[in-house]
Amino acid sequence: MNDEPVKFLLVDDVEENLVALEALLRRDGLEILKARSGTEALELLLKHDVALAFLDVQMPGMDGFELAELMRGAERTKHVPIIFVTAGTSDPWRVFKGYESGAVDFLHKPLEPHVLRGKADVFFELYRQRREWAQALQLNEMFVGILGHDLRNPLGALLTGAALLQAQLTEPKQLRTLQRMTSAGRRMTEMIEQLLDLTRARLAGGVGFGNARDHVDVTSLVQRAVEELQAVHPERRIVVLGAGGATTLGDPDRLLQLFSNLVANALHHGKADAPVRVEVSVSAEDVTFSVHNGGAIPVELLPTLFDPFRKRPTQRANSHGLGLGLYISQQIALAHGSSIKVSSSEESGTLFTLCIPRRSLGARRAEGEEPVKTVLAIDDGRDTRESLPGDFYRPEPAP
Repeated sequence: MNDEPVKFLLVDDVEENLVALEALLRRDGLEILKARSGTEALELLLKHDVALAFLDVQMPGMDGFELAELMRGAERTKHVPIIFVTAGTSDPWRVFKGYESGAVDFLHKPLEPHVLRGKADVFFELYRQRREWAQALQLNEMFVGILGHDLRNPLGALLTGAALLQAQLTEPKQLRTLQRMTSAGRRMTEMIEQLLDLTRARLAGGVGFGNARDHVDVTSLVQRAVEELQAVHPERRIVVLGAGGATTLGDPDRLLQLFSNLVANALHHGKADAPVRVEVSVSAEDVTFSVHNGGAIPVELLPTLFDPFRKRPTQRANSHGLGLGLYISQQIALAHGSSIKVSSSEESGTLFTLCIPRRSLGARRAEGEEPVKTVLAIDDGRDTRESLPGDFYRPEPAP
């Protein structure tokens, strides 16, 4: 929350130095964490998020440079600004080593109080702003998730009504209008699902992207995805090479979504006169899925290819998506212990490759040791609750 104090860390093996630094920096809205050694500092950093760290250079055991390198090597602390404080002489080599270790500044004792406080205040303010932006982003994503969820019900009712009307109408003009309405409704449904997937990825850490419920035949899922897309793109040629025994553990619905996204991406962005080649191969450790199409991805787009809301310059104006397909695909792959690799050039075309570890998820289930799980289903619609498969606990809403 915004009213939480900003925490920062002081590390020095001399108690008097800690007391002096604390006296210079203490004020309302700040919480000071103190450590007498590098080991004690690391223990504090495991428990607390800090806006800034002041490290003494000369300490017995682990010195300040070693502590800084450990901080830079850990995901939790690699972005914490570090200011070195030393009573040693102004040695250019030591200063260079400090900056090489990841420091943002290097101060020599005796310290000038106004300078020290001024430098610290800059990083405290940056931390507050970053925290506020993160909270605002989280609220926006929660809003998107709630809105997407609430839009599905009325949109589903509209599509159901359109399907009923289609069976009753015979006039060609009316049928064409109804087909356009149905197509637009399906596009909206796809966009809403993508927004909900984005919310799951950002707020729920990918929950729902890799529920290892079943043994999955990857070749069968790929064939199903290709058949559905071939029906929509009868003019395109899709070549499928599938291997037998390509089974793994994973979420079949999410894997189908992943395969469909990658093949659809190849159809939309590849050369129209070149076939799309889909291949499944298997080894003792992995099941490999690959999609190849003619045409190249611009080099400048490769670093951001899996970023959300990314649009390619060649993307059609009537594209059904929001630039989330590849991002969601990458999240599904990560949830299954894998990642998507891309290579692209004008000469060889574009190749997306995914290697799924065969025992990366649900290994206990493969051994028949799947624990019993209780799932709580909460929805204000009785029909929705009762339509859920499996053994769910479905509490009735309070009167």
